[in-house]
Amino acid sequence: RLGTAGWSTPTWPREWSGRGVRRAAAVQVVDELRRRGLPGGPTGVGVDMAGPTILARGDDEQRSRYLADIARGRTAWCQLFSEPGAGSDLAALQTRAVRDGDQWRVSGQKVWSTLAHHADFGMLLARTDPGVPKHRGITWFVLDMHQPGVEVRPLRQMNGRAEFNEVFLDDVVAWDRDVVGEINGGWATTLTTLGLERAASTRIAGVGEPGAAAGWRERRAGDFAHPPSAGEPPARRSRGSRLIPLAAERGRLDDPGVRQDLARAYTANQITRYNALRQKAEAAAGKVPGPSPRKILAYGDATFTANVGLRMQGPHATLIDPDDAAADDITALFLFAPSIAIAGGTNEILRNLLAEKTLGLPREPDPERDAPFDATHPGPDQAES
Repeated sequence: RLGTAGWSTPTWPREWSGRGVRRAAAVQVVDELRRRGLPGGPTGVGVDMAGPTILARGDDEQRSRYLADIARGRTAWCQLFSEPGAGSDLAALQTRAVRDGDQWRVSGQKVWSTLAHHADFGMLLARTDPGVPKHRGITWFVLDMHQPGVEVRPLRQMNGRAEFNEVFLDDVVAWDRDVVGEINGGWATTLTTLGLERAASTRIAGVGEPGAAAGWRERRAGDFAHPPSAGEPPARRSRGSRLIPLAAERGRLDDPGVRQDLARAYTANQITRYNALRQKAEAAAGKVPGPSPRKILAYGDATFTANVGLRMQGPHATLIDPDDAAADDITALFLFAPSIAIAGGTNEILRNLLAEKTLGLPREPDPERDAPFDATHPGPDQAES
């Protein structure tokens, strides 16, 4: 009902399942929904990245076909960008799409695809012209994840969850009508998507995984008024909010070393929060979000918070206690934190972007940048010959 009325995606235009409101007003909408104990709307890359990319780069037929279902949480999406040999250098991706009439036959492998096992559609990057430099032969497709030839294999993490996946594509079909942007001009569309990913702190937060496979669509609205369950990702909870109660429970509030750690954790949390607020203010003013240190700071914040919490617990940190939510949150955060340095672009790549785009430093050398892709990345047939 929220999606039908445009309140799940209030910043989207009215004709495309939104309310056409500015971001500052949309934040107030979310606050009011939470105050009343109601869900905010679907989460995930469909609302955060796929929908806004289609709004910005797609055509009206694509907007009509996909946006309403994204806003209503009927379809789940995943990101099919990174590959085993093209993570940091995304433009070096090897997945190939070969034209076959009004469709394309796609083969390749993707990795670190969050919630691909629940996805109905994927944002796919594939190489459609290997005879030009690597940034100019890429196309951005919408891919049906339920068709034959799509195999999703979960990647089990050390926290016991399997949110990330490998995705294998074996002669699957992508259609001309599902090219978002231009054929061979997909890098421009990709930059739009990556900008949205890096600006995740400016999104209008929702609650509940979209799509039928996740099993959230059958939950009643009142269920969302309760605190998150222990099975939900620790990233959805305040990272520093448990440290002071944990110190009190352990009788460590008078320990000078612990008090210093608590002050440092609080300071780091506030710095991260102010950076997020600055990004939101820029977005509300109509500025295009640029590279931000937010994710780098968030990784340091989460890692430090987790280590402080583990030190306070001592040997108990090796145990899981369902009745001790504060301790369990810290342990879950410790196991989750390394992924923050990778997801959404590694911290090393983000430092390069900050150096080049924000500070104006010289671009990192890339001798392959202007060479034809197949000259620097020969396919299996060329390699054998």
